[in-house]
Amino acid sequence: MKIGIVGSGRVGSTAAYALIQRGIGGQIVMVDMDPKRAKAEAADLLHATPFAHPMRVVSGDYDALDGARAVIISAGVGRSAGETRLQLLQKNAGVFKEVVPKILQHAPNAILVIATNPVDIMTHLAARYAVEMGVPASQVIGSGTTLDTARFRSILARTLDVDSRHVHGYVVGEHGDSEVLTWSRTTVSGLPLEEFCDLRHIALDDETRQRIDEEVRYAGRDIIAGKGATFYGIGTALAAIVGIVVNDQRSVLTVCTPLADVAGVKDVTVSLPQLVSGKGVLATFPLPLNADEQAKLAASAKVVRDAIDSLDSAA
Repeated sequence: MKIGIVGSGRVGSTAAYALIQRGIGGQIVMVDMDPKRAKAEAADLLHATPFAHPMRVVSGDYDALDGARAVIISAGVGRSAGETRLQLLQKNAGVFKEVVPKILQHAPNAILVIATNPVDIMTHLAARYAVEMGVPASQVIGSGTTLDTARFRSILARTLDVDSRHVHGYVVGEHGDSEVLTWSRTTVSGLPLEEFCDLRHIALDDETRQRIDEEVRYAGRDIIAGKGATFYGIGTALAAIVGIVVNDQRSVLTVCTPLADVAGVKDVTVSLPQLVSGKGVLATFPLPLNADEQAKLAASAKVVRDAIDSLDSAA
């Protein structure tokens, strides 16, 4: 089974490495605007396969994606000094307007997994370009708050001194500063969070919740400040999403995909729990949030919608 990766930088190559370590797919195709970079990454990754799982790793142009089951898109440019967010959006919109049709020309049945930031807006644009080519928007999935949800669960589990696999709570909305931690819907081993804390005599006070919230919300910023970029967490998250797609696992993930209405905001792309399958997104599950969380979700969705509007106005 062929998996494509368009954009062979740190995120794309780390995602490929995670795919190899997990044995997902039979062939990985690296594509990049710099063919030498793609070729070098493919060779380096291929040399790791004897220590993990047998897999072909090659580089090529877009025609090499023919028949791909899934394609990760991590192509794009970073923000330059003095550049506005809108200017960055315009640049990456231009990249996607060129890249997405080229991918779908050769792999029209592929599920597109978007990693390029700002991921909500780039996923919205990718879906727009896909629909123009007759490909349903449900085939376009952004990584969204998948990593943020994992951060929330792992940090909360550390605080509660419990295995994170038994913590179920979601981060929804924008993948960014306005994201919403859904404390009111969080459970541990099937118990509401407050009930679990009472049974274990754990004081999860407002100060502790605020600390966890900030650690989750600003994790990317803090990592970038320390090492310049984030790639291990998101690379592994992308591999997990692709694994669910290619194995048709029908898992619920907080990925982003275009939605008709989110908390009263129309035609916007933000993260909610979504049922992900081999066909892309099958269903969305709006959470019954408390009033405060619902208001925050509406504000978060508006942040993304306003950015899309500003981009369209500048076009």
